[in-house]
Amino acid sequence: MNRTTHDRGRDRDEEGRARSARPRDGLGRPLPYGAEGVPRQPEGVVRDPGATLREAQRLFDAGMPFHAHEVFEDAWKSGPEAERDLWQGLAQLAVGLTHAARGNAAGGARLLRRGADRLAAGGASAGRAPTDGLSRGGSPGPGPYGIDVGGLVSWARELAARTEGGEGDGSAGPGAVDAAAEAPRLRRNAS
Repeated sequence: MNRTTHDRGRDRDEEGRARSARPRDGLGRPLPYGAEGVPRQPEGVVRDPGATLREAQRLFDAGMPFHAHEVFEDAWKSGPEAERDLWQGLAQLAVGLTHAARGNAAGGARLLRRGADRLAAGGASAGRAPTDGLSRGGSPGPGPYGIDVGGLVSWARELAARTEGGEGDGSAGPGAVDAAAEAPRLRRNAS
């Protein structure tokens, strides 16, 4: 990363785009220059869906939902248009958990619900015939790649309600939740 005088000290990447070089904590919050942070997720990595889900689950389990969101963002940017709602919905769930873990109850709940709605509306049927991802009652069923769309929608809505109710553990601020303890299971029967 480079800094130049004409841009008032903004960090720039190799292509000249503004990009912060400040280290980040596990929830993606910027730390002071010189502080020890966690390694950033590389951007623009093209993974197959299985690798995307494995890496995102690893990051969720490590209490790093912000970084999991970066993995989903790569998937929606590099994947087929028919799967965009799936990957964007999963990214919104990750950012919602990030906000909830930072103590931003309203923002966390809003993003968790937005991601759940996106998954419920189209994520279960990504890349399939219109009815393949719905159960008999019209609710989300199993999604592509073994993704537990119905379970994720339920998890997100329940966590949103708890977060708004101020039921976090308070370790990261009033109402904040523990990101690792609240990590969702992306696939059915995933450990």
